[in-house]
Amino acid sequence: MNSLSGRTGFRILAYTSIALAGIGIVLPLLPTTPFVLLAAWSASKGSPACAAWLENHQTFGPAIENWRSRRAIPAKGKWLACLMLCVSWSVLLISGAAPVVLLATGLMFLGLACYLLTRASY
Repeated sequence: MNSLSGRTGFRILAYTSIALAGIGIVLPLLPTTPFVLLAAWSASKGSPACAAWLENHQTFGPAIENWRSRRAIPAKGKWLACLMLCVSWSVLLISGAAPVVLLATGLMFLGLACYLLTRASY
């Protein structure tokens, strides 16, 4: 992949992530922080102007700074993510997913929840 198409891909990922983060501000079930962090990372690779805008943004900037400096996640975001993991696993259970699917996703979700809950909060 040449550098122009790589930068374009990162730029597309950044703008898509920003859009999803914006939707997450309005919709309580869509997390905002992971999309902001993904947008910041991809913008730093593909669009320095977009990266600077995100870092200086009144809403998104603090989340990026807290993650970069302390690897901290908002407490509300952690608990909402864990709640959604439980809801997602429950939907699999109720819909009759195979035991191997329940076990695999349960272990993956448990690992993700442990990771989230052991990060610093702000």
